[in-house]
Amino acid sequence: MTKADAPKTPLSDFLHSGFPPATKLSEEAIAGPKRFFNRELSWLGFNWRVLEEAENPRVPLLERLRFLSISATNLDEFYTVRVAGLRELVREDVTTPAADGLLPAEQLKLINQNARALMARQQSTFNSLMGLMREKGITIARRSDLTDEDKAHLDHVFLTQVFPVLSPLAIDPAHPFPFIPNTGFSLALQLERASDGQKLKALLPIPHQINRFVRLPAPEGQARFLTLEDLLLEHLTSLFPGYIEKGNCAFRILRDSDLEVEDEAEDLVREFETALKRRKRGEVVRMKITAGAPGVLMQMIKRELRVTDDEIVEVEGMIGMADLRELVLKDRHDLLWPNFSPRVPERVQDHEGDMFAAIRQKDMLLHHPYETFDMVVRFLHQAARDPNVVAIKQTLYRTSHDSPIVKALCEAAEDGKSVTALVELKARFDEAANIRQSRRLERAGAHVTYGFINYKTHAKISTVVRREGDELVTYTHYGTGNYHHITARIYTDLSFFTCDAALGRDATKVFNYLSGYAEPQGLENLAISPLNQKSTLIKRIMREAEMAREGKPAEIWAKMNSLVEPDVIDALYKASQDGVKISLVVRGICGLRPGIKGLSENIRVKSIVGRFLEHSRIVCFGNGHGLPSKKAKVFMSSADWMGRNLNRRVETLVEIKNATVKAQIVNQIMAANLADVAQSWVMGPDGGFARADLSTLDHPFNCHRFFMENPSLSGRGSAGASDVPKLAHSPEERTDLD
Repeated sequence: MTKADAPKTPLSDFLHSGFPPATKLSEEAIAGPKRFFNRELSWLGFNWRVLEEAENPRVPLLERLRFLSISATNLDEFYTVRVAGLRELVREDVTTPAADGLLPAEQLKLINQNARALMARQQSTFNSLMGLMREKGITIARRSDLTDEDKAHLDHVFLTQVFPVLSPLAIDPAHPFPFIPNTGFSLALQLERASDGQKLKALLPIPHQINRFVRLPAPEGQARFLTLEDLLLEHLTSLFPGYIEKGNCAFRILRDSDLEVEDEAEDLVREFETALKRRKRGEVVRMKITAGAPGVLMQMIKRELRVTDDEIVEVEGMIGMADLRELVLKDRHDLLWPNFSPRVPERVQDHEGDMFAAIRQKDMLLHHPYETFDMVVRFLHQAARDPNVVAIKQTLYRTSHDSPIVKALCEAAEDGKSVTALVELKARFDEAANIRQSRRLERAGAHVTYGFINYKTHAKISTVVRREGDELVTYTHYGTGNYHHITARIYTDLSFFTCDAALGRDATKVFNYLSGYAEPQGLENLAISPLNQKSTLIKRIMREAEMAREGKPAEIWAKMNSLVEPDVIDALYKASQDGVKISLVVRGICGLRPGIKGLSENIRVKSIVGRFLEHSRIVCFGNGHGLPSKKAKVFMSSADWMGRNLNRRVETLVEIKNATVKAQIVNQIMAANLADVAQSWVMGPDGGFARADLSTLDHPFNCHRFFMENPSLSGRGSAGASDVPKLAHSPEERTDLD
């Protein structure tokens, strides 16, 4: 969807005090698959919104460049997984339609049209940003711009940093076309020997290990760069002595990167190591190539890589825009977001950094990145060094290369504590890293398990069992995000700490389920996928509908990354028809169509795209009292409302009963998300998104700025909560904020 296609519904119509006028659809459409919006097109719509942030003049210039890089990275992953999967369905003549009724071949056609428009827009955005960056003293030079000083500098860089890792390859019967890995970037060359005019085709793979942009000498306060491919073209005579270049082009490929693992794999680690090797050799699903490439080179590449015309994108401009992240210069503070330092919760400071003492005082909810993820790390490091701690259990879905979480677990195991780590090998694109971490944990003496072959373990749980007097007390951490200290700086997530015995028992039963396959019985405050989370959500939605039919206030607020599970969507439609007011914050994919008369006129959907990546999953039910309310039913979860999360993963849905934590989630976090205007897009019945014209608003509320500037309720008291704009609350509900 382009800007011109976006619906022009006024954003004011979507404020909490009122819902937009409903759009009519035929009875057949309401009852049939057209009541759903296509998942793949919805994802592309999200990436359009990311790209729009690269065009947003309110965003600092280099952050706009970062958004452009993110949109390119997102699209690469979309092709290597989702598009690759659809191509496989078409190849196998699978004609099962998606929830919205589109066949795999029909989806591929629409994706191709949309994605090509998106890639064209990325190029125009890149050109605009380059013009703005030149005004700020940051340029990408052309070869024709190089001075003698530049060339002398580049000679040194080439010989010392580039030449040793290059492998120039002649292509002839004695030198077959080499294998090029996923995201592989190469130069194809048409050469002629100076001595006798002998023709030669050659390939120059560009190693991932070298930065894409080479810095050039520049006056103070300026930054000049040359692309690596131009550096190589400048030094071809060193790579192919005696040859003259007659033509060249650059190309970059994406391969099918989905993993297949044998169901009866006896050694899961070895099976995944084998599968990772297969991934590197997946079929090409897309190739970008320089527009106007010499015909002889184009034909060679097409033939050797077995790519068809519809898999080729000819590019006039930059290939491999994901690499633009290298140009987000850390020393240009004037072109970046203002520095932000996450807070250490006041209650932890009151207890001089003792996490166990802070948790014993009262349940504690941290809202990352506004409150530092270091508290989660501290929780585990403190446990590792505490002589009273006897056992630690931990799930690991995604971790960083030098994970302080893994380091703490290793330290605890080496100290003789019982440490159990559930490592999810099937975390897409982190499989290899997780294999390394599992081996590291095993060497330290931890018990490492891998959960289920058929289910991914996506739940975020950590338990610490501590001897206190004559008792063993379980301290539990439930999260909505990964135990990844780097992504925690930019992902908005929740961390819930408690020593409530019931929540500790629930967590222990989940770990026993993961290690011993024994289904947990008698969970007290927890629902889990794939057993009962979906049925619990639908039951709560239907209970809210019952409240509406009885004439009681009925309302649902929910926040997630994706919403596509058909049964849950149908439950929301039914609740809307019964009069439940439903407000959804869905960052990415949304298969629900809001604002359709007789189906979803009581549902509104918004997406927030801004400085931080919205990642937390929350759902609040008015429970007969509307929202916000002290009597609401409030849950946090690791799961999006997707088939994979609710049916094919181990996920948690934790009920929050502590009054302070409930107030923080409902009155502060959810209220601010619903009140946000500055970073919000509102979904229309056609699946398109519109944003407010911010130039017409004096002070558009920005929830990210609000959370950075206001302490949360997890500290001391209710500071900040009452500052959420009242437009998030109807007049009769505002007294609950006091």
